[in-house]
Amino acid sequence: MTDHTISALSPLDGRYAGKLAALRPLMSEQGFMHRRVQVEVTWLLALSDSGMPEFKAYSADARVFLRGLVERFSAADALAIKEIEKTTNHDVKAVEYWLKAQCQADGLTDALKNELAASLEFIHFACTSEDINNTSHALQLKAARAQVLLPGLQAVADKLRDMAHTYADQAMLSRTHGQTASPTTVGKEMANVLVRLQTAMSRIAQVPMLAKMNGAVGNFNAHVSARADFDWEAFARRVIETTDAPSVATDALGLGLTFQPYSIQIEPHDYMAELFDAVARSNTILIDLSRDIWGYVSLGYFKQRLKAGEIGSSTMPHKVNPIDFENAEGNLGLSNALLRHLSEKLPISRWQRDLTDSTVLRNMGVALGYAALAHQSLLQGLNKLELNAEALNADLDNAWEVLAEPIQTVMRRYGVSGAYEQLKEVTRGQRVTRQELHGLIQKLHIPEAEKQRLLSLTPSTYTGLAASLAKRV
Repeated sequence: MTDHTISALSPLDGRYAGKLAALRPLMSEQGFMHRRVQVEVTWLLALSDSGMPEFKAYSADARVFLRGLVERFSAADALAIKEIEKTTNHDVKAVEYWLKAQCQADGLTDALKNELAASLEFIHFACTSEDINNTSHALQLKAARAQVLLPGLQAVADKLRDMAHTYADQAMLSRTHGQTASPTTVGKEMANVLVRLQTAMSRIAQVPMLAKMNGAVGNFNAHVSARADFDWEAFARRVIETTDAPSVATDALGLGLTFQPYSIQIEPHDYMAELFDAVARSNTILIDLSRDIWGYVSLGYFKQRLKAGEIGSSTMPHKVNPIDFENAEGNLGLSNALLRHLSEKLPISRWQRDLTDSTVLRNMGVALGYAALAHQSLLQGLNKLELNAEALNADLDNAWEVLAEPIQTVMRRYGVSGAYEQLKEVTRGQRVTRQELHGLIQKLHIPEAEKQRLLSLTPSTYTGLAASLAKRV
């Protein structure tokens, strides 16, 4: 651990820094700068192909150089931009000045320098800072969703599917309101969570990443003043929606986002709220799972695989604590607290723009970081679990009262009056033995075949379609 991580204010950059290495390049300030450079270069290359007489289309060498600024963007480049920002006190302008400096840097051929020099003023042409920022944020979120968030959720989903299938037939006593209830199977309970999580993941994946490039208040004012005979709206749409891979035919390069045609100075952030709400829903589902597994460990339904050298308590040597599920629950809660604030605050802006969204947006990575950290903890915890079939079966063997439900249901089928009330009288709030229940069944006025079927029933076999439902998921 370095001095930096030990003194970090946020545990995401301190204690848990190593676990979030995949997210940091995407959602950090360096990641934000990288996307800004990408947007500026993409806009510049598109302008060079727009047919503007004052802007001759770039040569192949110039295109390769400009794209290289994006592809090879490094921590040193980000620090150089920060150094410029000390003077400008404006982060987007610092990116513009850095790009201009790169276009005239030592080491370039005179021919390339001269070509780029002729187009320097088209860097950030007709753009407001938010044209660059909102597209960069969308690119950040698109990458984080695809590379970190959904893969993390998928890993948990895959584990739940494996558990659903593996434990499909293992009966388990249910507890509704914390009391003994009709049995299920361990696999079916995992399947329940898996289906919920799959739905939540599909909601996350379906949110379109919106972006606008329409100037200071959303009307293309500066664009039209510079070139009134040009379809700027169609041009902006092409830049935003064109695939983020170059076209073989046109060599065009776009951002691969969804065009937002109506905005004030800022993109309205409604899609962000939708995305963050969807992530929060997945977090809530996993909080529910974490608490349930914690409870099953407490009941002894699961043991936890031991790790050499690990300590559960500073004073109680026997303890093996379910810390992975506790860490997951805590971090999912932190994520939701931030996501809900982002969701509620970001779509609100005074008049055509205020700056309250800017500082809040810088915490998107923190909100997603806590979720990503929780996914890892949860997966680690699930992978440590070992089923304790003895404890599950012993619990079921001590809960014959749960068969009151099928007995009274069969009685009702055959018209036995007061079936529910009869079973309630002998089972409610009390333990019932196998012998007592069988004695009751023998006295029932129902077909003999049905008596034999009920007599063969046990808490472990009274699981309905649980096993087949678990195997089908």
